[in-house]
Amino acid sequence: MTAQTQVTTPTVLVYEDDPGFPPQVNMPVPHPVPRLDTQPFPTAIAGNTPQPDSAGPGTEAFRYWVAADSLSRAAQTWGPLVPTGTQWHPQVGRALTAHLDAGDDLNAFYDRRGLWFFRHTVAGVNVATCESNEVVEHETGHAILDALRPQLFSAASAEAAALHEAFGDISALLSSLQLESLRIVVLAETRGDLELSSRVSKMAEQLGWAIRQRHPNSVDPDCLRNMANSFFYRDPVQLPPNGPANTLSSEPHSFSRVFSGAFLKAVAGIFRQQDLQDQAGLALSAEIAGQLLVDAVVAAPVVSAYYAQVAGHMIAADRRRNGGRYGPSLRSAFIRHGILSLEAATSLTEPEMARRGAAIADMAPGGADDQGLMPVTVQGETYGITGPLTLSAPAQERRFGIAGSDPAGGSVRPADPERVATSFLEDLFRRGRVEVPEEHRSATAFVDDNPSRLRTHEITRSATDDGLTLVRRCFD
Repeated sequence: MTAQTQVTTPTVLVYEDDPGFPPQVNMPVPHPVPRLDTQPFPTAIAGNTPQPDSAGPGTEAFRYWVAADSLSRAAQTWGPLVPTGTQWHPQVGRALTAHLDAGDDLNAFYDRRGLWFFRHTVAGVNVATCESNEVVEHETGHAILDALRPQLFSAASAEAAALHEAFGDISALLSSLQLESLRIVVLAETRGDLELSSRVSKMAEQLGWAIRQRHPNSVDPDCLRNMANSFFYRDPVQLPPNGPANTLSSEPHSFSRVFSGAFLKAVAGIFRQQDLQDQAGLALSAEIAGQLLVDAVVAAPVVSAYYAQVAGHMIAADRRRNGGRYGPSLRSAFIRHGILSLEAATSLTEPEMARRGAAIADMAPGGADDQGLMPVTVQGETYGITGPLTLSAPAQERRFGIAGSDPAGGSVRPADPERVATSFLEDLFRRGRVEVPEEHRSATAFVDDNPSRLRTHEITRSATDDGLTLVRRCFD
């Protein structure tokens, strides 16, 4: 009798979601060696590939394999949900490349050249953002959304920018829920009520801890952001540009919590409707919610009240795919966060969605970067700039006549594109996020005096005329 040879699958040690924050650090676990060349979203990591072994935390090999595992899982999460033919933005190239040691900072960003992860030592702890699955999957989410809706990269709109950040957190959530082990943990932790705070609702615990050591009120007390929240919609034009973590501001990461909070409640509502409320039912619920979000961001017009349009298109997508089975859960989630007013939610009737359905189904991902955006010119002198400045305002035609909820009752009247764009610009300057080259500064120019602050935007010469234009560099 010939003995059978046992085939073992090579494994590497990784964190499953986040390192955690001292002293409550998570233990690494073995995962199969990840594949990065996954279609339609192939990824790569700059530098040499280490041998797959049991290298533990604190080593470059461990950081490599955590990042690789995260990139692979994010690609596998979104790949089956996006329309056929979806590819990375053309500037990204064939594969999205991650750079794991981009410098000394507590940050990470996506900039159409790749993903960039930084490191910084805080209280003796070397915090490398590439070691957090949630950070890597968040940044990969930016690239996924850029492939689906490149117009959002350039849009001068707080709501569009915040949707990008929400999509990043949702990417981390859905990628985590790919793992059966985490689904089991979360169901036990929340006793099946997924609206509650949990290991997967809390984003980037270690990075949040590190930032909190320097800026105690700028992040949540136990993580960077928590999708289990109750933030209620306000028109970002009316919000302050910054604020402590327990308040809502127009800053995109802060304002993103309104949409990500509603999305978590939508997942919870879909899960409550499953025949079996077990880990398999949770996996299915996450997949359903992710599919509806992809359908919505592909179809929703880029407008000033963008959250409402995405919400409305998720409800319409559910009608098209599922016969409207999850419509009540979706409406409830978006009403509770004010993304849809009561009258907006009830106006999305079957006949109205059926009438718009054919146009929605014909929508395709991608398109020109400026598609649906309207150039708005403002006086540069107001901002210490030498000449007129052009912004790209969200100006597509609304498919559904819906809007967010006014806290006093009724619906918020969406601001006009010019007001949205100029408010977005002013908030960028107030946060010190705009790089203005010396040659474009007037004598009264405001120059932020913090050289370490990341500039997400810059003022540059327009490619089409002699004027100046606002250009996004990255999403952090």
